[in-house]
Amino acid sequence: MWTKGESEGLQTLGIVVVVCSSLKLLHYLGIIDLSDDKIEDELEMTTMCHRPEGLEQLEAQTNFTKRELQVLYRGFKNECPSGVVNEETFKQIYAQFFPHGDATMYAHYLFNAFDTAQNGSVKFEDFVIALSILLRGTVHEKLRWTFNLYDINKDGYINKEEMMDIVKAIYDMMGKYTYPVLKEDAPRQHVEVFFQKMDKNKDGVVTLDEFIESCQEVRTKL
Repeated sequence: MWTKGESEGLQTLGIVVVVCSSLKLLHYLGIIDLSDDKIEDELEMTTMCHRPEGLEQLEAQTNFTKRELQVLYRGFKNECPSGVVNEETFKQIYAQFFPHGDATMYAHYLFNAFDTAQNGSVKFEDFVIALSILLRGTVHEKLRWTFNLYDINKDGYINKEEMMDIVKAIYDMMGKYTYPVLKEDAPRQHVEVFFQKMDKNKDGVVTLDEFIESCQEVRTKL
């Protein structure tokens, strides 16, 4: 069970889950080696008394119970008294978890994925809906969310430039702990691997359908 201190840090935990999920996907694709990493798919939470407004609506929109939403809201408010998270907060969180690297750009891309309204802030509703998908959504829902993260310009495709930006951001974030040790041309090589596996019709971009199909193929082989 989560202690009080742990429950109050659920916002941070949720955001870290996102990067772990993304890194695991890249491991599946053979882009990075995370053989010893274990990703928890579920959270066990304790009861809190606070009940946020709109609880019933959020319960209907997510895979969380009322009790779990109360815990998440309490942790969110404790870390973000204003009720919203800005991009700088994301960057600060990642700087703490990846002190030997530079997480600035990955935090930027991740924030944009959470900020569905593209208004420069993430509300509790944005946070908990995304967290529900990443922790308890179907495989299809998780992959759709991850595709949106990689589709930086939101045009419905992932091109090589976007994937290069994401891979470089991940390596920068991991810093000296990157394995294998990053060579100068490693990001481009990994992008080529990504497109060889994902770009089914070889048109230079990866669609959502191609992305989901390829990831499910890799998942089946594991």
